[in-house]
Amino acid sequence: MSEISAVELQKVVKRYNEILAVDQVDLTIKKGEIFGLLGPNGSGKSTTLKMLIGLVLQDSGSVNVLGVDVQKDPVAVKQQVGYVPESPRLYEFLTGIEYLDFIGDIYGMQAEEKKSRISEYLKALQLEGREGDMINGYSDGMKQKIALISAFLHKPRLLILDEPLSALDPRSARIVKDFLHQLKNQGVTTIMSTHVLEIAQAVCDRIGIMYKGKILALGNMKELREMAKLPDSGLEDIFLKLTGTDDIKAVVEELAK
Repeated sequence: MSEISAVELQKVVKRYNEILAVDQVDLTIKKGEIFGLLGPNGSGKSTTLKMLIGLVLQDSGSVNVLGVDVQKDPVAVKQQVGYVPESPRLYEFLTGIEYLDFIGDIYGMQAEEKKSRISEYLKALQLEGREGDMINGYSDGMKQKIALISAFLHKPRLLILDEPLSALDPRSARIVKDFLHQLKNQGVTTIMSTHVLEIAQAVCDRIGIMYKGKILALGNMKELREMAKLPDSGLEDIFLKLTGTDDIKAVVEELAK
């Protein structure tokens, strides 16, 4: 694995019974890159993200993260990665502060650093005053903020974020986006999956579009425009054309009949 790579997938395959979820994927993501992994539902995105931290094991091929073979040493990978799944499952019988305290302890953080970092994040994401409330009384947006803080808390070298800005208010979403750019300057790599294509276009250095388990297109906005032969288009038009799902007008007309 190259010194400048944070993630390297080679010929990765994952099946669920008859379904080929990930089909011979090769992908290299550089250190310090903000990378967007996009695709329609069922394209293999979440499975790919889960394989990066050993939550799902590939059937064949190799997955290397931060120089570590994920199948051989998943714990070493998890120690260096912050992960927010698409639907975070928090321990809802704990208060926000108890949960974050517990996460900090799992990562072996020193008490003083843990306390000050939790306090900074609660303040930044406007959860101050609510950290003593039970998580089961939180709104979806508040739960998402707790999931994000859990991922950032131990200063990971790689962030894997599946729909990270869902349910966030505009101020918090902006803080998270700007924070990801700050982390990039410190060499932290972010891999983000989102259905909000404007976010991917605004935040990501490079974008991979997955479709039916394969990487259909890969590059920065200029390169993706060239691939789609849409020189002045935004990511939404490029995405719809490359995935062959740009028949929207006909679908809408059919619905309106």
